[in-house]
Amino acid sequence: MTPESYKPEWVPENASEAFATKFVKGIDGNLSNTNPYIQQNPQQVKKRKSLTPDEYVEGVLKGDRVILARAITLIESKSQNHYELSQEVLNKLLPYTGNSLRIGITGVPGAGKSTLIEALGLYLISQGHKVAVLAVDPSSSVTGGSVLGDKTRMEELSRQQNAFIRPTPSGCELGGVAFKSREAILVCEAAGYDVILIETVGVGQSEIAVRSMVDFFLLVMIAGAGDELQGIKKGVIEIADALVVNKADGDNIQKAKLAQAEYAHALRYLTPTTRGWRPKAYTCSAYTKEGIPELWNVIKDFEKITKDNGFFYERRKQQNIDWVFSMIEAKLKKLFYNNPAVLIHLDEIRNAVLNNQLLPTTAADKLIQFFKESISVDF
Repeated sequence: MTPESYKPEWVPENASEAFATKFVKGIDGNLSNTNPYIQQNPQQVKKRKSLTPDEYVEGVLKGDRVILARAITLIESKSQNHYELSQEVLNKLLPYTGNSLRIGITGVPGAGKSTLIEALGLYLISQGHKVAVLAVDPSSSVTGGSVLGDKTRMEELSRQQNAFIRPTPSGCELGGVAFKSREAILVCEAAGYDVILIETVGVGQSEIAVRSMVDFFLLVMIAGAGDELQGIKKGVIEIADALVVNKADGDNIQKAKLAQAEYAHALRYLTPTTRGWRPKAYTCSAYTKEGIPELWNVIKDFEKITKDNGFFYERRKQQNIDWVFSMIEAKLKKLFYNNPAVLIHLDEIRNAVLNNQLLPTTAADKLIQFFKESISVDF
């Protein structure tokens, strides 16, 4: 690849080298263009030591944030070897999990979710809590890449000793959560974090996936962005445990209070998803920190009420069962598409559908039949 072939088509003819994209040649194994220390001491450059399951477990239980991050990376890996290792680590950590309050935070784009999480996280740390943030960034449907900018946006929180922030790509999973978010929650709990904040992409009706892994689900909205009741049309508001109108500061306070009143009125007509708890609408400002302590008090009230009536524990148990079946679905899907009999006929079937020679329903039936015959199973 040459610099010319890599330059985007839309770059102006007379653009300087600083414009948009710059071609940087790789070293191709040649150390002549690398750090001078590496050139002089190539034998000192070693690969990072692999950890045993017991070393992962020991590091996580000690609260070592470096090993905690490595453990989550191990869990997120798609390598079969890493999967087996991660399962051993998770099984050993399992007795130390489940002692946190899991909070899902979602909202419309631009609602200030990251700023709100930082403000809430800093307040919780001042109250003696250890806070882990699992910030899920949207992945490109084209390249699969993610910006992973949440840690940068939570600069002050990331410097706190009792905070751990892990940006993770969603991997184009539905629900705006990463595929391994549940496992990451368990590892953070084992490391001693008693409040887990999960920031989602915020994609509307698919947020049911978030509800299936948290105790409390917070929906963040803003005022002055059009019809406030548009949010009611989204299924996400029906599964929220509270709604907060952020950016209630400066000239926006009156608009925020008006939006809160409209949401509060609408919430009266929705059936609560949590037994013994009726969702309400609140206002806050992540910028001025106004309303943050009150928001935490709402969450603590929710925890007490649901633990007292037993629903907190019932939900946790049901979430574990839902996790089992979601994993079965994912593994069956992988098994199907990697099946040799399916792969042999896949292009042929696809072309028949594209050329209007085969109904999509018939195509699906044929592929499933090939799969069934290959594994000799009667459905």
